[in-house]
Amino acid sequence: MARVLTGIQSSGRPHLGNILGAILPGIELSKNPENESFFFIADLHSLTSLKDGALRTEYVRAVAAAWLALGFDYKKNVFWRQSRVQEHTELAWYLNCFTPFPMLANATSFKEKSEKLADVNAGLFTYPALQAADILLYDANIIPVGKDQKQHLEMTKDIANRFNQLAGAEILVLPEPQIDEAVMTVPGIDGQKMSKSYHNYIDIFVPENELKKITKKIVSDSTPLEDPKDPDADITFKLYSLVASPSDVAAMRQNYEKGGYGYGHAKQALFECLLEKFAEPRRIFNYYMENESELENILTEGEEKARAIAQQTITKVRKILGFSS
Repeated sequence: MARVLTGIQSSGRPHLGNILGAILPGIELSKNPENESFFFIADLHSLTSLKDGALRTEYVRAVAAAWLALGFDYKKNVFWRQSRVQEHTELAWYLNCFTPFPMLANATSFKEKSEKLADVNAGLFTYPALQAADILLYDANIIPVGKDQKQHLEMTKDIANRFNQLAGAEILVLPEPQIDEAVMTVPGIDGQKMSKSYHNYIDIFVPENELKKITKKIVSDSTPLEDPKDPDADITFKLYSLVASPSDVAAMRQNYEKGGYGYGHAKQALFECLLEKFAEPRRIFNYYMENESELENILTEGEEKARAIAQQTITKVRKILGFSS
């Protein structure tokens, strides 16, 4: 059985792009009976950019509630908060001491911001070492990553190799990437990639009236209602095609092409589709957000399972480094 590990961003509430591009594919992967799935909320990583503790707590709760609402099986798999398993930071320090400066300086996460070094904190610079610790703590075999994260996984393997050479044995398991070449790109309401950074996202968990306001803000051109329209050039149609059934998508395409169908009609159809498709996840999400103690119990249970495995790895690492009694 392969052990699959995934880190989940917690720098904001999950939006439709996260759900379609990462959460639903991740949940599908976790259902494979040949996989043992370890999914953690990477709240320590969020500290490099988010300093507000109350906001972080809210985001972590929302992320956990969203994954559970969309069908992640926390009993079959392991689901926890990174910050609650202290072995993450302990191993990160050890691995920092095996990571050469040029490797960190060459990391994409650092180079993208290196032109403004005043904005770069030490946490961002040593991000790859903590990411390596996240992976190596759990003897993970497979790490699903996008193309942009492939470099960091190669760095994890390099760091693990350096430690194993010192140990004279394979103490840390070298993971392999599982790269999805067909990662879904979900357009935002302005046509750019949906992103919290662009403030163009659709949060499907907001109250119904707020969701309707968001869908009404989707950018469209000025083609008159009675004229035919090109569905493939329209943002609303693109979003609808990602969530609606094939038959409903075909019907909307026909409406666009024959004319007499306005963008307002399409936006209303998208709104109704989102409400229908995500009715049960919205209900479950609200339940967990309103029942904090139940959500806490689920995460605590996962943290106990994760900690038991992490401690085995740390014990071996401490022994090699002379930190065990």
